[in-house]
Amino acid sequence: MGGLKPLFGLFKTLFPVLYCGGLIYYFIHYAGSLQDAEAIGLRPYILGLGVAGLLFSIPLIVKLILIFVALRSPRSGGRDGPDGPTRGGDGGFDADAVVARYMAQRSREEDALGSPVAPQGGRPAGRPGFGRKVR
Repeated sequence: MGGLKPLFGLFKTLFPVLYCGGLIYYFIHYAGSLQDAEAIGLRPYILGLGVAGLLFSIPLIVKLILIFVALRSPRSGGRDGPDGPTRGGDGGFDADAVVARYMAQRSREEDALGSPVAPQGGRPAGRPGFGRKVR
């Protein structure tokens, strides 16, 4: 339902514009032509409806622009291109590089300590864990 909310808002702003346009069409059709509508005194009504229609079209144009901007914005959740993130939305964070640095540091620590002896928890004592806690 969240995807339909902008669409309902668009129809809410479209209705007054269509209503004013429909009344203009009706008055001109009723008179026969624009000149005949002026002759029978409908000119102020047609001009007023035109101005009101233009004023009601301003929020319609703004909503259309906001909907198209929202549709074109990148979203999270795997919608990136095949070459990685499209607009650098991750702020330069590279998870693979972090894991590679951790593994390199871990292998350097093991080389410096020799073969680690695992006490009762299954991990060498005094080394911080990476990821979830082991109980």
